[in-house]
Amino acid sequence: MNEEYDVIVLGTGLTECILSGIMSVQEKKVLHMDRNSYYGGESASITPLEDVYKHFNLPGSPPDSMGRGRDWNVDLVPKFLMASGQLATMLVYTKVTRYLDFKVVEGSYVYKAGKIHKVPSNEVEALSSGLMGVFEKRRFRNFLTFIANYDENNSKTTGGFSPNRKMRDIFNSYNLGSEVMDFTGHSLALHRTDNYLDEPCIQTINRIKLYSESLARYGKSPYLYPLYGLGELPQAFARLSAIYGGTYMLNKPIEEIVMENGKVVGVKSEGEIARCKQLICDPSYCPHLVKKVGQVIRVICILNHPISNTSNVSSCQIIIPQSQVKRKHDIYVCMISFEHNVAATGKYIAIASTTVETNDPESEIKPALALLEPIEQKFVSIRDLYEPTDDGKKSQIFISRSYDATTHFETTCNDIKDIFKRMTGSDFDFEDVKRKDGDIFGDCPE
Repeated sequence: MNEEYDVIVLGTGLTECILSGIMSVQEKKVLHMDRNSYYGGESASITPLEDVYKHFNLPGSPPDSMGRGRDWNVDLVPKFLMASGQLATMLVYTKVTRYLDFKVVEGSYVYKAGKIHKVPSNEVEALSSGLMGVFEKRRFRNFLTFIANYDENNSKTTGGFSPNRKMRDIFNSYNLGSEVMDFTGHSLALHRTDNYLDEPCIQTINRIKLYSESLARYGKSPYLYPLYGLGELPQAFARLSAIYGGTYMLNKPIEEIVMENGKVVGVKSEGEIARCKQLICDPSYCPHLVKKVGQVIRVICILNHPISNTSNVSSCQIIIPQSQVKRKHDIYVCMISFEHNVAATGKYIAIASTTVETNDPESEIKPALALLEPIEQKFVSIRDLYEPTDDGKKSQIFISRSYDATTHFETTCNDIKDIFKRMTGSDFDFEDVKRKDGDIFGDCPE
């Protein structure tokens, strides 16, 4: 281990593994270490089910009704991929798709007045949706046409709305009520709070376009999910790094991050020092260089049935807009099942999550859990959220952010791009990570 590397990476969360792969493709000499014996860190998938019980300190072992333990791969962080989003683009450009198989998530739903409704995926569904009245459906259709055609560089398409105009003004111009604004802002634009209403409209327009483009790719929903769980993603990028010469060491205790004159020069493990020019790590490796910015509660629920009022789909997302339950942040539900090779036959995994607002986080998640009843088993986690206090430009230590409550990877990808820019001084360009070793695209989702 007494070698010098361009980059040492600590932790095998998805963020760290993607950055490791990117740096390796760019011909950096990379050493990747993790104190754990498994890939994924906070974003791991745990198998078998017996280990899930141990992870959450539950007494005893799973009942026989849960089936074989090795049939389970339980995600600690619930996330889907946007079909046209940044992570899907990274997968294609790096050709990591060759290591993965995906299924399209079957439905996207939104909560309104105690019931869940399918988010309209086409004009026919919009016209039959219970989310809007007859006249509002027409106005909403015109609104979507405006969004689809909006080009900030072509004044003929903007309707007089500059990119910096408040989003609230656009909703008002189409006479769309608060409930339509609710499901549009939270289920299409995927905003977590209502702050976006008074922010530049271009942000929301681009988010709705991303949703529409992702939906158009496969039809059922804009989301994809990898077979065998999200833990497959960091492992796939670890393979990419290894192909380009990256070295991986799991179950490796980290004794010290070695500094000289305020700058990282190496990492000490088991008495040996590996030297480096730059260091990437998750917040747990540098607690003195991060600050707590909140908490997230996640409740993993094992079910023996699909969620009610979802047409018995085997996978879906449900968003509970914050205004519907008098909160400041949305509540999310991601459900996958045995059809994704993450559960025993006939079983479903639904994970509810939200940003903590009170001293009683479990009561905050109750509206989501009520949709999932009856629940066979629950696993509750409340995690602190951290972000770096050091930009890394002097210390050359680049720390990722904790995974937030959102059910997609767009915020994670934004963090990756931000770290890349601070490390290299250049904006991230997907072309920079494009593999040149053949044109293997990987299997398309079913």
